[in-house]
Amino acid sequence: MTDCCKSMHRIVAPYIFTILLITVCLLGCSTIDNKQQELNVFAAISLTDALTEIGEQFNKENNIKVYLNFAASTTLQRQIEKGASADIFISASSKQIDDLKTHNLLEDNSISDILVNNLVIVSEKKSDIQLDTVDQLQNSTISRIAIGQPDIVPAGTYAKEALIHYDLWTKLKPKLIFGNDVRATLAYVTAGNVDLAIVYDTDSKLTNDVKVVLIIPDETYTPIVYPAVILKSSMRKQLAKQFIVYLKASGATAIFEKHGFTCLSHTSVPQRVPDTLQ
Repeated sequence: MTDCCKSMHRIVAPYIFTILLITVCLLGCSTIDNKQQELNVFAAISLTDALTEIGEQFNKENNIKVYLNFAASTTLQRQIEKGASADIFISASSKQIDDLKTHNLLEDNSISDILVNNLVIVSEKKSDIQLDTVDQLQNSTISRIAIGQPDIVPAGTYAKEALIHYDLWTKLKPKLIFGNDVRATLAYVTAGNVDLAIVYDTDSKLTNDVKVVLIIPDETYTPIVYPAVILKSSMRKQLAKQFIVYLKASGATAIFEKHGFTCLSHTSVPQRVPDTLQ
């Protein structure tokens, strides 16, 4: 290499290195920005249809992709406790939220109650079973009743509370078939595997193959409230706050109501609305 070429190399090399360094930094920043424009939301399986629609609408309006993971609330709680990556958790019960709080896994002051639901008893559409009271579940013509597994499925927990209220839990135990989530519980009816099932009112509207035979009085079980919360481990807390606020806005509430939910802004049930989300 000539002295001229060597001299040119010494002059040009630092500039090339600088350009490469800037390029790498820009690519890295771009990757970070892209990652910030997405959210991981863990949600109770009873929210599947409504929240899927809301997530798609939110993405169109804000260019933020919402990845949804649906399961029984306690199953999701256990996944989070084991380190699963989530920005937001929406449970069908405050119990799972309270349990996560005791493990210091929630962002401070981020719990916001958004929805309420109700319990109903359903049968296959062509069934001739009729009920006037919950006590009639003891009738000999009813041999199998599906409810969610009370230890992992909030719908099952609420159903158990109602049955205890009527002093029926022990009496009906031989008839009970337990579902791993509320959708599985509903499927027992549509498949003809049980006579009746106790499910959320919203889930009874998912198929034309079932009918509501009795609405369980809501004073017989804990109010079915859906809290949303931001996880402390989230790297997208501002986006998470934006999404929770969106869930309480008119566009999202219209979708929730279309799917049979009652939004807390339209009911007198006490709700937690943290200052950080107002």
